[in-house]
Amino acid sequence: MKSRARRSGLISATTDRSVGASLSGYIAQTHGDQGLAGDPIVAHFSGTAGQSFGVWNAGGVELHLTGDANDYVGKGMAGGLLAIRPPVGSAFRSHEASIIGNTCLYGATGGRLYAAGRAGERFAVRNSGAITVVEGIGDNGCEYMTGGIVCVLGKTGRQLWRRDDRRLCLCPG
Repeated sequence: MKSRARRSGLISATTDRSVGASLSGYIAQTHGDQGLAGDPIVAHFSGTAGQSFGVWNAGGVELHLTGDANDYVGKGMAGGLLAIRPPVGSAFRSHEASIIGNTCLYGATGGRLYAAGRAGERFAVRNSGAITVVEGIGDNGCEYMTGGIVCVLGKTGRQLWRRDDRRLCLCPG
């Protein structure tokens, strides 16, 4: 898969909310919600992203963040890729630390989220199509999930919805 555009070295701050939303909106309006899936626009960020990083992400948008992000990462995501990892040389172990906040992937219908660390509470609630790998989640994960795949590589909180094991992969560390 080739890349239409690549942008590196972008800095994100907690005041930067809904990063990627305008771009995804434009893509969806002009090309459909999967319009650029075969020719993605790729952006690399560092720092701490504010709320709703990658919200309503469209197919053809790849957002890579070296750092961490607040709540609602990937909310309503329809496609594309979100990848979040700690900086090289971090003093903490990624599977023991939260890298994304609460209520991430809420209502997602597609796309992929890879988080090298733990997620907060209510992870992947109402997920109906996103595929994700995360190193742990808080309480009430995967509620009302009707599709997609959630792979949790570490610990989970209480009340994890498990009625459909075809869509939920638990690999406790």
